[in-house]
Amino acid sequence: MDLAQLEVFLTVAREGRFSRAAVKLYRTQSAVSQSIRKLEEDVGEPLFDRSSRDGLLTDAGRTLLEYAERLLNLRNDAQEALVELRELQKGKLVIAANEFTALYLLPVLAEFRRLHPMIKITVQRALGSHIPDDVMRHSSELGVLTYDPEEAQLHSVIVYLDELIFVVPPRHPLASERQVSIRQLGAESFVAHIVSSPYREKVIQAFKRHKTPLHMDIELPTLQAIKRFVAMGNGVALVPEISVETELARGELVRIPVRELRLHRKLRLIYRKSASLSHAARAFLKVAEAAAVTHGDRYRFQRER
Repeated sequence: MDLAQLEVFLTVAREGRFSRAAVKLYRTQSAVSQSIRKLEEDVGEPLFDRSSRDGLLTDAGRTLLEYAERLLNLRNDAQEALVELRELQKGKLVIAANEFTALYLLPVLAEFRRLHPMIKITVQRALGSHIPDDVMRHSSELGVLTYDPEEAQLHSVIVYLDELIFVVPPRHPLASERQVSIRQLGAESFVAHIVSSPYREKVIQAFKRHKTPLHMDIELPTLQAIKRFVAMGNGVALVPEISVETELARGELVRIPVRELRLHRKLRLIYRKSASLSHAARAFLKVAEAAAVTHGDRYRFQRER
C-alpha cells in the first residue's frame, strides 16, 4: 500500500460513497474504485461492504481506517516540519569551538538569533586540534579554528583576524611604556594557559632567538582566569586581543606592543565539502558574511578552499 491509496481509502470512508469521493478527489469514479481494489489486494482483505450503496466499512476497513489517519497525519506533520526547516522556523545548529574561538561567535550568534530566534544553537567546547575531526565525524556541522586544517574534505573560510598581545596591570612598571623589547621581559612572570598551542611555541622560540628567559610560573585553565589574575597585579600575559577588548577599554589592563613579537592569527569557519549544509548552517554562513560588511575592521569572509 502507499499513501496515495490510503488517501483515496480515507476519502471514500469519510464521504460514504465512491461517487462523492471521486468528486472530492477530482478523479473519476472508476479510478477511485480501481485504487480501492488495488489496496484491498495489497492488504488481502475487503475494506468496503459492496452489498451496501453507502460504502460501509468492513471490520478490516475499520481497523485500517485508524492507521490510515495516523499515517496521513504523520505525512502532513513531516511536510509542515520540512517547510518550517526551509523557512528557519525550527532546526538545530551545532558548532565546535574552543574557549578563544567562541569569542568570535558571540556577536555573530547574537545577530543570527535576532534573525532566526526559533533555531536551537549548541556551541560545543572542543580542543582546537580535535575540531576538524568533530566536523568530519558529524559531531558538529561547523567548526571555528585558528589554523588552516589539513583535511582536504573540509571547506575553510577566514572570518576574523586576531593578534596575540602583551598585557600588564595598570600599576605595572611597564604600563607607561609605548613599546618594549623581548629582552625587557626576561624578568617578568607570565601567566599562561594550561593548554598548549602553536602560538605558545612561537613565543617560546622568539624568546630563545633573543636569548631571553621566559618565565611561565603560573598556568590557568581559562582566559577569563588569566585576565582577572593579571588585572589583580599578579604577573603579565600574552593573550588574544579579542579576549581582552572589554578590559582594555575599561583600563583594567594595559596593552604594550612588543617590538619583536607580531603574532597575527586568522580565525576560520570550517564545514564538510561532501555534506549538504542544513538550512540553519547556510543561514549562519550568510550572517557571518554580512558581519564582515557590518562590523568591518577585523571581520572577514574570505574563502580559502
